[in-house]
Amino acid sequence: MNTHSIRFRLAAWHTVVLTAVFLILGGLLYFQIRRHLEVTILETQARRARQIADTLIAGKLAPGDAGLGSEIEGLYAPERTDRFIRVSRTTGEVVYLSGSPVDRSFDPLQIPTPSADFQSGRIDLPNGDSVLIAATSINSGAGTSYRVEVATSAAPVDSIANRLLMLLALGAPIVAGAVWGGSYLLVRLALRPVSQMAGKAEIISQHNLSERLPVANTGDELERLSGSLNHMIARLDDAFTTSKRFVADASHELRTPLTIIRGELEALALDTEVSAGVKEQAGSLLEEVERLSRIVDQLFALSRLDAGEAQAEWVSVDMGELAASTAEQMALLADDKQIKLNVEIEPAVKVFGDRARLKQVVVNFLDNAIKYTPVNGRVGLSVRAVQGCALICVEDSGIGIAPESLPHVFERFYRGAQAKATHADGAGLGLAIVKSIALAHGGDVSGESTLDKGSRFQLRLPLAGTA
Repeated sequence: MNTHSIRFRLAAWHTVVLTAVFLILGGLLYFQIRRHLEVTILETQARRARQIADTLIAGKLAPGDAGLGSEIEGLYAPERTDRFIRVSRTTGEVVYLSGSPVDRSFDPLQIPTPSADFQSGRIDLPNGDSVLIAATSINSGAGTSYRVEVATSAAPVDSIANRLLMLLALGAPIVAGAVWGGSYLLVRLALRPVSQMAGKAEIISQHNLSERLPVANTGDELERLSGSLNHMIARLDDAFTTSKRFVADASHELRTPLTIIRGELEALALDTEVSAGVKEQAGSLLEEVERLSRIVDQLFALSRLDAGEAQAEWVSVDMGELAASTAEQMALLADDKQIKLNVEIEPAVKVFGDRARLKQVVVNFLDNAIKYTPVNGRVGLSVRAVQGCALICVEDSGIGIAPESLPHVFERFYRGAQAKATHADGAGLGLAIVKSIALAHGGDVSGESTLDKGSRFQLRLPLAGTA
């Protein structure tokens, strides 16, 4: 999973935000419910304290009546109902104190006497227990003031609050997972048109600019984006078409005047009445005309490849036989530089294609390898079938290509620093033609090189049975 993708980041952001909202709301709910339960219980204890004060104490003429305790036991039974009741005079004398509750949730003797102005609240006991206690004061008929305290354990409230907290803790991962899955799915569906456009854009090149991106009929910004990109591709298509037409027309028109100039210069060089100096200048001009003619021929070849003429008449071609015969024809160039040319051919490696164009690939590969390999070097040519493809490989022990230049060697008119320094007569079109031929035949071409150690270039074409 790509953590840098918009899909992942949006889903993660939604998950973080919604999970944070869930936790905040859950926390507020926890504290609100806990507070509500405590307030409700304290109000109940306050009402019971006022009831005891009103019914039992206010009518007593004898403040120290021993029957007060028995009446409280008979009416309220604090031990059996797990409550705490304490009646004391304002002087501090305890008139009645209930015993330990049945559930042993607290020790009555550990409950401190609240201050005179205390009305209700939570009190934590030294042993870790807590009680919710309410108090009220009243004057008896004999003029004595009493304070009635009623309490109950806070354990039930804590238990309910803890269960709620546990549910929130368990629910948070579930909510986060559900939000993540839902957000990821929604973002994926929302960005599906973008993925479709990206997939289509990856296969569009200068050779198929007639293709268009799928238009997302969503009525939103994506539809506008796809339409704008299609308009841009259409403009690029027009620009490339115009450029290709210009190159084709220019190269075609230049061939005739160059042929005429070459003929005139040859005649001038052979004229016996012309001085030796003029003949030397004519010879130099002939070399430049030949170089210019080769460039024009290469441009014309590229224009024909761009126009799809390489697929006009395809036949079954035995690449092993073609490579072997081509290497035999170019062996003289290797012998002139005392370069050892090794050829390894696997039989019956057949492809469909233009025989002349495929031979041009082998010629360009071998010509570059021999040209940029020093004296007493080696050049290897191999043809074999690999995974349903014909693999034509040429490697040498030449000067190599700099790492920064290697990605550009298949661009038109590109020449690296080593090529310029070694051979000044090149135009940087040979490998561009090889790439165009490879693409026209449904294949691909690649190269790797180490500076001062050599290079290896490969052409991969589908076999005739899989083409």
